[in-house]
Amino acid sequence: MAKITTATGNTGPIKINKLQNNFKRLKKSLRKNFILYIFVFPVILYFLIFKYFPMYGVQIAFKEFIATKGITGSEWIGMEHFQRFFNSHYFWRLIKNTLGIGVYQLLVGFPIPIILALLINEVRKSAFKRFVQTITYAPHFLSVIVLVGMLFLFLSPTNGIVNKLIEMFGGEPIFFMTEPRWFKTTYVFSGVWQQMGWSSIIYLAALSSVDPQLHDAAKIDGASRIQRIWHVNIPGILPTIIILLILQSGQILSVGFEKVFLMQNSLNMEASDVIATHIYRSGIVGAQYDYSAAIGLFESVINFIILIMVNYFAKRTSSTSLW
Repeated sequence: MAKITTATGNTGPIKINKLQNNFKRLKKSLRKNFILYIFVFPVILYFLIFKYFPMYGVQIAFKEFIATKGITGSEWIGMEHFQRFFNSHYFWRLIKNTLGIGVYQLLVGFPIPIILALLINEVRKSAFKRFVQTITYAPHFLSVIVLVGMLFLFLSPTNGIVNKLIEMFGGEPIFFMTEPRWFKTTYVFSGVWQQMGWSSIIYLAALSSVDPQLHDAAKIDGASRIQRIWHVNIPGILPTIIILLILQSGQILSVGFEKVFLMQNSLNMEASDVIATHIYRSGIVGAQYDYSAAIGLFESVINFIILIMVNYFAKRTSSTSLW
C-alpha cells in the first residue's frame, strides 16, 4: 500500500489507526460509564434546547424583524438597533442603575455568606447549629412575590414594623418603597437576607474539607480562634471563594427582572429602571423584538467581557481560575 503523506507529515494509515484507536477508547468509555452518561444526558439536552438552540434567534438583533417574514426573511440592518440604544436619552440611566445594583450586590451580598459560614462552622452545640442553619436557609424558599409583599408590609410608612421602630427612637417615617435613594439598599439587603443562608452551604462544605491537623498544629502554636479562622479556614476555602467570585462577577449586569419589576413604581423609576425592565417594556409590551434582542445581546457581551477579565486577574494573582 502506498503511503499518502499529509501536510503535517503524518501518513494516511497512521492517521486511520489513530482514529480507530480513539473510536475504540470512546466505545470502551461509553460501555464503562454508560449509567453516568444517562444521568448527564438530560442536563445536556436541557442546555441544548433552552440555551444553545435559542441562539439562532439572536440574529434578529441585526435585522428589521417582521413576524410575517420570519427570522430568515427579515432584512439585515447591521448595528442600527445598537446605535439607537446607545444614543437614547435613557441609556446612561439604565447603565448606572444596573451597574450600581450589580456592584452593590457584589460588595455586600458576596462576603456575608462567607462570614455566616465561618460563624456557623465555629458553633460547637449541634442543636443550636441546626437551628441557626434552618432559620437562615428558610427565606430562600420564599417566592419573589411573597418576598416583595413582605417588604411592602414591613416597610410601610404607616403600619410597617421598621418605621414603627424608627418612630420609637424619635425618627421620621421613611418611604422606602417610593423614594429612589432607598431602592438599591432595599433591593440588595432584602436579597442578602433571602439568600445568605443558602449561599453559605457551599462554604460550609468547603470548610468541612479543611484538615483538622492544621487546627491542632495552630492550637499548639498558641493561635486563638480568630487567628485560626484567618490563617487556616479562610486559606482553606479561598479557591472556592475565588471561583464563586468569578462566576458572580460575570453576572454583574444580570440584575433579576422579577424582583425589580415588582418593586418598581412611577415614584422610584429614576433608580429602579434597569436593562431587564427596559427590555420587558420595549420587547414584550412594545413588541420591538429586534430592538430588545439587541439590548439583551449587549448585556450578555458586557457580562462575558467582565467574566474574562476577572478570570484573567484571578489567574494572574492566584492559581485558581475557571480556565
